[in-house]
Amino acid sequence: MSWLYWACLSALFAGLTAVLAKVGVKDVDANVATAIRTVVILVFAWAIALAGGREALLTVPRKAWLFLVLSGLATGASWLCYFRALQKGEASKVAPVDKLSVVVAMALAVVFLGERLTWQHWLGGGLIVSGTLVLAYV
Repeated sequence: MSWLYWACLSALFAGLTAVLAKVGVKDVDANVATAIRTVVILVFAWAIALAGGREALLTVPRKAWLFLVLSGLATGASWLCYFRALQKGEASKVAPVDKLSVVVAMALAVVFLGERLTWQHWLGGGLIVSGTLVLAYV
């Protein structure tokens, strides 16, 4: 259950991120706000990665580099859209819609990774979609 602990912390920090970002983006261009956030994350992530030793960086396979770079580009696009949405909408509505990414990830995992969805996945995904619709239109 180690993954659950870390996933719960991720949810906690993601929720905190939405509220802090909404306040931070109030009088700032959304793209500039995204750039500031990205620099902070960049410094923070590299500090942690390098604290573990430089050897780990030298052993990253080429295929991993490719997919991590593509993932980084997708993250950047997501953040740009997220900050623009926060600038224009309420955090309590933007954040749930953003979490539809869970359902998108499940669908992509089936198509590209060959993962199989159980009835619990379908039920949970359906609840996420319906919950998002309820929260987005209140």
